[in-house]
Amino acid sequence: MPSPLIQLDDVHFAWPGQPRLLDIASFTLDRGERVFLKGPSGSGKTTLLGLLGGVLLPGNGSIRVLETDLPSLSASARDRFRADHTGYIFQMFNLLPYLSVVENVTLPCRFSPLRRGRALAHNDSLEQCATGLLAGLGLSDPALLRRSVNELSIGQQQRVAAARALIGSPELVIADEPTSALDADSREAFLRLLFAECERGGSSLLFVSHDSSLEPLFDRALSLGELNRAAPTAEVL
Repeated sequence: MPSPLIQLDDVHFAWPGQPRLLDIASFTLDRGERVFLKGPSGSGKTTLLGLLGGVLLPGNGSIRVLETDLPSLSASARDRFRADHTGYIFQMFNLLPYLSVVENVTLPCRFSPLRRGRALAHNDSLEQCATGLLAGLGLSDPALLRRSVNELSIGQQQRVAAARALIGSPELVIADEPTSALDADSREAFLRLLFAECERGGSSLLFVSHDSSLEPLFDRALSLGELNRAAPTAEVL
């Protein structure tokens, strides 16, 4: 049996001078799996995502992604690993207004030669790869792709952010509350498109949200409150 994509064991985290925020005995995400992680504000989910990306380091415990122990890497090595292997869809999307739609999507390939190489393996150019991803996510109008991202609707910006996370087929896609501004029908439609593109690229998906109505769409659903033995009460930044 292949090893999990993500394996956490006995992970503790606390901000300096604060009580323990996370205490996770075990958590796994298998390769190709789509997992829904539910957690209200203050439950530690944003901190957990920071640990999985190597942005934060645990007080103790093991965090393995693709069989690599993240805390053992230097800060620069963690940055490179994250750029190569993880695509993020942020709650506020974090698109750059001075770049075009296509330039926003191809941005990760500027920082990761590995993802650039994967994108070009089946496309003549990064632009072709980006437009193909956008079309798969329902954005195929050439005129729209020339606009500033500030001119797009929330739903369109969301799909651009998803394409940016997916370009170069990262093994792991992390989505942090990306559907919070959409109505129920739009949320489900977006998720089905996202699932299709993750499957096409062979990416696993960790989707973090407080919206439990989305749980049935995933392979597995977990509550961070059940995973986290610290039961935090402090607000998470």
